[in-house]
Amino acid sequence: MKTQKLPIALILGLGMLLGSCGEKTKKNETVIAPVEEMAKEPVYNTEDPASILASVAYAHGGWEDLLKKGDVAYTYDYRYPANNDADVSTERYIFKSEVSFGHYEQHQINVMPKTPGKVSQFFNGTETTVMHNDAKVEDPQILGGADFLRRANYFWFVMPYKLGDKGTIVSYLGQEEYNSKVYDKVKVTYDPEITGKEQNDTYILYVNPTTRLIDRFYFSLPFLGLNDPLIIANYFYETIEGQTVATKRTYFMPKEDGTYGEEPSLVQTISDLSFNNGFTTTSILEMN
Repeated sequence: MKTQKLPIALILGLGMLLGSCGEKTKKNETVIAPVEEMAKEPVYNTEDPASILASVAYAHGGWEDLLKKGDVAYTYDYRYPANNDADVSTERYIFKSEVSFGHYEQHQINVMPKTPGKVSQFFNGTETTVMHNDAKVEDPQILGGADFLRRANYFWFVMPYKLGDKGTIVSYLGQEEYNSKVYDKVKVTYDPEITGKEQNDTYILYVNPTTRLIDRFYFSLPFLGLNDPLIIANYFYETIEGQTVATKRTYFMPKEDGTYGEEPSLVQTISDLSFNNGFTTTSILEMN
């Protein structure tokens, strides 16, 4: 497996985005409904794995609090440390409508990597448009990639609140120590009757029982023939205006012999984050 060429952020969102409504229940697994806003902290109970996901959502600040902030803007650096190639974008989202805008002045990986110039992607809640410098892009492949990226980047920002969507199947796998901390391991996958796929993405979440945050997880990529959760993600957080955000994410791809390198295959960082910018579907496009 060539670890430096995979568009991890794009594919990683695939399984999560497919999670939707359903009520199928299996032995030792629970199919859960969306996490609703809670007035008080939920009970964290390993015998009820859905309660762990509810606690994760609460620990991040709550969905209703995020909705009240209206929108967000930040700088997003998606980088391969091995060669320092990067996609660097100004990201902007409007939460209620899921409008997603990204403006790239450096794009060497996923976004028109062989085409110099400025690239903007805009998902208005219905369709995605792409501008290269001042020209509208009509290439279906570029538009398809941009549409997925706009939805996936938005999803990753709100992921703690999406883990409990209907159709998600969650089970508790016990505890494991990592980096001198003991974590609760939670398996998350998807009801095939809802996704329409025989093989669905699988995530093994390492939840810190003290902070209720997901510090680490493994995931699979059936899309690329990797059916077991073998890719590692480590998350590092900051709390900004009451929302706990993963401002650094590192990913480790397995080698052919199943081992992992000491250095990450991919590093994503978020900086210069601001909420409540007053964006509209028109003003969100304006770059100074």
